[in-house]
This record gives sequence, C-alpha cells and structure tokens, in this order.
Amino acid sequence: MSCREPLGIGQGFCPTCWNRIAFLDGPMCDCCGMPFDVDPGEGTRCAGCLARPPAYDRARAIFAYDEHSRGPILALKHADRLDLAPGFARWLERAGRPLLAAADLLVPVPLHRLKLWQRRYNQAAELARLLARIKAKPLAVAVLERSRHTKSQGEMTSAAGRRRNVSGAFRVRDPERVRGRSILLIDDVLTTGATAEACARALKLAGAAKVEILALARVVKASEGPI
Repeated sequence: MSCREPLGIGQGFCPTCWNRIAFLDGPMCDCCGMPFDVDPGEGTRCAGCLARPPAYDRARAIFAYDEHSRGPILALKHADRLDLAPGFARWLERAGRPLLAAADLLVPVPLHRLKLWQRRYNQAAELARLLARIKAKPLAVAVLERSRHTKSQGEMTSAAGRRRNVSGAFRVRDPERVRGRSILLIDDVLTTGATAEACARALKLAGAAKVEILALARVVKASEGPI
C-alpha cells in the first residue's frame, strides 16, 4: 500500500513499511484521541479538550499522519487509488469496533459538490460504504451536506483559521434521519478537528443524540505535511 512491494497474500504494508507506521494504540485523550506520552489513567482528557470541549463526543484514528503514512492516504484521496479503500476499511473496522458498535448511522464527512465533481469521488464516503457493508450498519451518504465551498483546510495556517474556514459550512438535509440517533462520522484525516467539530455541530443542531468520529489518521505534530 505504500512502497508497492509485492505481497505474498492479502493487502497491507510490507514488514519494512509496517514498522514505520505509528499506530495510535497507546494511552490517549478520552475525547479527541490525541496520544499521551505517559498513561494518565482511564478517562483523562487532554488540555485542549478541557479548555475547549469539542462538539463531538469522541474521536479515534488508527495511526499518526506523518511522512510514512501520508503517501497511501494522499493516493486514496487524490490519485484514484480506490484499490486501497478495502484494506483501510478493514483496519477501520478493527480499530473502531467500540465506536461502530455504538453507532446507529454511519455518515461520511462530505465534499462540496464542486470538489466532488473535480475529484469524482469522496474518499470518506467510499470508506463509509465499505464499513457499512462489513458491519451491516445503516449508511447515509447524503444526509450531511457541505453547503458552502471552502478553501482546503491544508491551506489554513492556524487552528483558528481552520475553524473560521468551515464555520457554518455544513447542514443536515434530512433532520429526521439523525434525530435522536448516535452518529459515527467517517473521515480520512483529523488535523485540528475543525471539520469534525463543524460537522458535529450541524448534526447535533439537527437533533443527533451523539456524534463520534472514526478516521484513518490524525495529525499529532502540527508541522506535518500536505493533506
């Protein structure tokens, strides 16, 4: 999936690439999933979530977004590498079982229609479709809409800029689909969490009881490269 080395069976990383991936399976913030250097105990939140509690209830990612994981994610996102989606979906299913078990409805983070036309597919929607099939969970691809065309979050230089960029950019097309339900948002990369926050606000405003996030990767260091 990364270096294109042929594998004997299945789909994934070769041993060399696997050993370079920073899987987020250690102690982490109970809310946003940011990894801790030491284990502060179960249920602990990071300083950011304590100072500014997010609109979503919980977020989890499989691995850190860095120079080793960036290539396959960008390939899925921008290079028509939809062949990578089944392998990523299986990892999401294994790592996200507690979140998937609690979810009433899977919802992908949407693209604006202009960006969807340019890219031809939404990588989050492709992952969500596969996850819904694996777990036999209801899926609502179009219930959440990006109603305002925004700049790429990768162009924003600060967390405040990212929040402003997506503020009010999402709306729920059919509130009855989400009212009183536990929603699991599917995305590829969590950066500052601004997009997840904006989506969660829109869903809760429409009546969702709970919103959790499941992503492939998250930025752990603010200096990581393009998304």
